[in-house]
Amino acid sequence: MPYKMIVLDLDDTLLRDDHTISDRTKQALMKAQEEGVKVVLASGRPTFGMNPIADELSLDQFGSFILSFNGGKIINYQSKEELFSSTLSVKDVEKLYELSRREGVYIHTYVGDEIITEDENPFTTIESDITGLPIKLVNKFIESVTEPVVKTLMVGEPDKMKLVETKLQAELAEEFSTMRSKPYFLEFTEKGVTKGTSLNHLIQACGIKREEVIAIGDSYNDQAMIEFAGLGVAMGNAPDDIKEIADVVADSNMNDGVAKIVETFVLNNLVTNK
Repeated sequence: MPYKMIVLDLDDTLLRDDHTISDRTKQALMKAQEEGVKVVLASGRPTFGMNPIADELSLDQFGSFILSFNGGKIINYQSKEELFSSTLSVKDVEKLYELSRREGVYIHTYVGDEIITEDENPFTTIESDITGLPIKLVNKFIESVTEPVVKTLMVGEPDKMKLVETKLQAELAEEFSTMRSKPYFLEFTEKGVTKGTSLNHLIQACGIKREEVIAIGDSYNDQAMIEFAGLGVAMGNAPDDIKEIADVVADSNMNDGVAKIVETFVLNNLVTNK
């Protein structure tokens, strides 16, 4: 069965360590789109932080999609129509803030096109560097969040965040989706919202079967979509437990791993079927 959709995590998957796309990977994805295959950028990043990459791959020309905030939003990049949106209430954010204080970790969220935090810290700075969003330091975090937000992050040293993840996944199982996107980022979205559930919503809207989808990622917030897709791919630089749940392990993000998967499972099949 030919694949009709390629779903890609960004950081450490599609993007190299310097946050750029290799020429070989860009060429493969452009060719796939020209042949009618939809490309979906699926990231924990806010939509704003994904737009430059979507523009580079000309997603607007081919009616491809952005799945941002770990599945919290789905956008048709051609029409800019929002196909799905999920939020956390102000009370949800207040609860997460109190838990961050209890656990001794930093917390930030997005208000408009800014990252809001009480505490200057290196991990929120990393998020700002990745997304291109400025940081707004506030005196009182809770008072600065007056409307629902798409997601909230607790951030801190990796060893600490691993322990907090285990604890809060159990404690908050009935209230939030909780997952790490990087060793130092613990992300919270509405319960039941993951890249996998949003991908399911998207393919139903597009009339595409899950067997016709390739999903490629490298981290724990990619697990749901890797398990959901007809062909789930873990990058060569992914942790071993993510590789274990994948159907295929690709080369690394620094060695054209995405391009090689697209060439092997999409472009070569298109040639064969013509």
